[in-house]
Amino acid sequence: MEGTRKDVIRRVGLVVLAVNLALVLAKGAVWWATGSLAVGSEAVNSLADAAYSVIVVAGLYLTTQPPDFEHPHGHERIEPFVALFVALGVFAAGAGVLWNAVTTVLNGTYGRSAGLAGIGVLLATAAVKYGLYRYCLSVGEDRRSPAIVATAKDNRNDILTAGAALAGVVGASVGLPVLDPIAAGVVSLGILYTGYEIVRDNLNYLVGAAPPEELRAEILGRALEHPEVRGAHDVVAHYVGPEIDVSLHIEVEGDMTLFEAHDIESEVVSSIREMPDVDDVFVHVDPKELGEWKDDEEADRLARFRTATEEAQTNARRPGSSPTEK
Repeated sequence: MEGTRKDVIRRVGLVVLAVNLALVLAKGAVWWATGSLAVGSEAVNSLADAAYSVIVVAGLYLTTQPPDFEHPHGHERIEPFVALFVALGVFAAGAGVLWNAVTTVLNGTYGRSAGLAGIGVLLATAAVKYGLYRYCLSVGEDRRSPAIVATAKDNRNDILTAGAALAGVVGASVGLPVLDPIAAGVVSLGILYTGYEIVRDNLNYLVGAAPPEELRAEILGRALEHPEVRGAHDVVAHYVGPEIDVSLHIEVEGDMTLFEAHDIESEVVSSIREMPDVDDVFVHVDPKELGEWKDDEEADRLARFRTATEEAQTNARRPGSSPTEK
């Protein structure tokens, strides 16, 4: 998608807000005209989406501000907190749907049928929300934005809630209105699980968890690919917000000049920093003859993992290596 990260992320937030406001108006009109409980619940759901979309837009505005004296690395690290706010909205929506489903069954207050108008607005909701889900997921993954990815998952939830409401509308039309709360109760469990997914993913950003093994192996591999690097150890990579900070030690020949060692260090830093998820890289240069080398089981394991991955990729590219190749 064209544009800077700041422009693209802000655009997504405004699009999501505008769509949610439009859905509030459409569902509210049908609710007012028919009195359908299913459509009314969806109107309230969209109103809640619009309300926290305002907070998300404000949060995304803060995350895309340029670096300043107090935040020299920028403000992207606010994004996990924005995503957690989305998770709160998801939990509230799931709990609300579940509560409404249970009380509806107990009280027998299923509401009236919304007819073709209700079916139309709910089908349109599902289609629009699917488009938003794909749009937000694509941008969130491409721009490495946990807040946008969380918003994508919330839009996926709205597809499910619209489907449950549609089941209720159709059920009421054929004389089985109890289908509405039953379907909503099942869907609420999926909504609550999505909230758990968002919290789990973003807590990793906040507590400094290690990135996936494939990424850590690539970091080590980029250091060892330099022709003058004889070894690497104490490789540490961890999330700082949605980005990754890296530190490691490399060993070089001890008879190099300071200028030569500096050039090697700079080249290794540049190579690792080219990785899209990496922010800062800190490399300590050890003279090989100094004897500071120490066994590092984690680095050895990552090196073996990287070698095995490369061999598997090479074998997969060979003619006849796959049953699908001719």
